[in-house]
Amino acid sequence: MRAALRALSGLCVGGEPHFPKEDGVYPLSAEVLKVDAQNPDKRTIRYAASWLRRGAVIAIPTDTLYALAADPVNLAAVEEIFRVKGRPESRALPILINSLAQARALSRDLPGNFYRLAQACWPGPLTVVVEASNRLPLKVTANTRRIALRWPKNEVVCSLIEELGVPLTGTSANLSGSSTCASAQEVLLQLGDRIPMILESGETG
Repeated sequence: MRAALRALSGLCVGGEPHFPKEDGVYPLSAEVLKVDAQNPDKRTIRYAASWLRRGAVIAIPTDTLYALAADPVNLAAVEEIFRVKGRPESRALPILINSLAQARALSRDLPGNFYRLAQACWPGPLTVVVEASNRLPLKVTANTRRIALRWPKNEVVCSLIEELGVPLTGTSANLSGSSTCASAQEVLLQLGDRIPMILESGETG
């Protein structure tokens, strides 16, 4: 890990990544950084968050599949997800959270059974669809004003959300219409020239 981080230091200016992107393609294949699924290294999480703060889309492991993570409040980042996946904008983007407070902030008029379901099933694979707040760009909801929320049981995701200070998009890390990815290698094969980095913690699911 130390060697990998030393190598990455040459790709940063002031701790920030600075790879240019031309015509929607990164000049090198995505960086794949290993991270412990149970105890993710803080320096690696900070580095990944630095990409997200600049509006990049990266691939991360979750408790089910690998996902494409971006800041859902950043419209440019949201548009980048659709480009990376080749995903129709008529399909909404699911959102990953790490607290009930985030669910409340992104929602309005929560249904009466929301907290019962959340307390029983989160963190975990349950996705809850609710009315979206005005905080999210309409494009995230595919103009439906409804949003799918999930609190994954995954320390990498939760640590990244904590470091970034906002929830993350959680759409599957694959080309639209292609197989979903359960490993970093599968993500690399499909999206390696479309995203700058992949956090790798082994196979998911």
